[in-house]
Amino acid sequence: MKYLDEFGDPAIARALLDDIARIVTKPWAIMEICGGQTHTIIRNGIDQLLPGGIELIHGPGCPVCVTPLETIDRAMAIAALPGVIFASFGDMIRVPGSSVDLFQIKASGGDVRIVYSPLDAVRIAQANPDKQVVFFGIGFETTAPANAMTVQLAKQLGLRNFSLLASHVLVPPAITAILDSPRRRVQGFLAAGHVCTVMGMGEYLPLVEKYHVPIVVTGFEPLDVLQGIRMVLVQLESGRAELENAYPRAVSAEGNLAAQAVVRDVFTVCDRAWRGISVIPDSGWRVADKYAEFDAELRFDVSDIKATESPLCHSGEVLQGFLKPNQCPAFGQECTPRKPLGAPMVSSEGACAAYYHFRRIQTPATA
Repeated sequence: MKYLDEFGDPAIARALLDDIARIVTKPWAIMEICGGQTHTIIRNGIDQLLPGGIELIHGPGCPVCVTPLETIDRAMAIAALPGVIFASFGDMIRVPGSSVDLFQIKASGGDVRIVYSPLDAVRIAQANPDKQVVFFGIGFETTAPANAMTVQLAKQLGLRNFSLLASHVLVPPAITAILDSPRRRVQGFLAAGHVCTVMGMGEYLPLVEKYHVPIVVTGFEPLDVLQGIRMVLVQLESGRAELENAYPRAVSAEGNLAAQAVVRDVFTVCDRAWRGISVIPDSGWRVADKYAEFDAELRFDVSDIKATESPLCHSGEVLQGFLKPNQCPAFGQECTPRKPLGAPMVSSEGACAAYYHFRRIQTPATA
């Protein structure tokens, strides 16, 4: 199948790996900022096929994983209310809050529904005028346009029973936080191709210039990832720091201008807490004041709910690349997909889930 078989050809992969081996003369550390890329790397063993000394650091590229615990708890509080239909994508259902997850809320009688498009939640609101319908809108820049469209549509339809619980986070500020960290080890980045499909590439150029760090926009299939790694290594070995596009079949320099316009209309930039990390300035979007009537946090008055992370969970260190998942003391013991301490163990893009499901159980020291 095109873009599946074509971008997983083992002969081409071998050629790329041989080329990388010829290029590399010293150790380098590269971070991928996408949970989809992380799963491709671990599922295909790409990190184990690279020359010794090349480390792939798994960054905060899973939007489910970085959704702060207090936002999860606010979602639980709203979903448990009588008269509420709480709609969410399936990847949020098992994400643990302080005491329960959405699956448990549903099992206890809450009307929690899995949808495949945020527009499904608008249709549910139309069909249930006596209920308050809330859509849990999380994600990076990739999912923001569709979530913004639901708010625009609800306003056009005059729906008074629809609202959005928004927790959008932005990639460039997260990269900035990583580069400003005194514990920084990252020397080059694979940028998330789907984010750049929406937002274009312009936001990354100031980071390249300020920090003198290579950033290569990269896709998600095995050959995409290998090509992105190769392009970063070529720059590092030659002492260059540039913004390059290894995903031109999907990404243009300017991105999707129509999608950007929808997002600018509905959302406004805000400081955002990242689960297990901290508050990163100007790293999120919230519902703009002009659409405040569709902001679930305001409608249900849950903004004062606070939460404290489990001391056993080291997901913040995993998300910043300071620990590999299997270096966390709780990994595979107190924390498993059946009893997760943090979102990275249950999200389809979580690094901990990738290590668990693809049997990276042993720590690097004993592997």
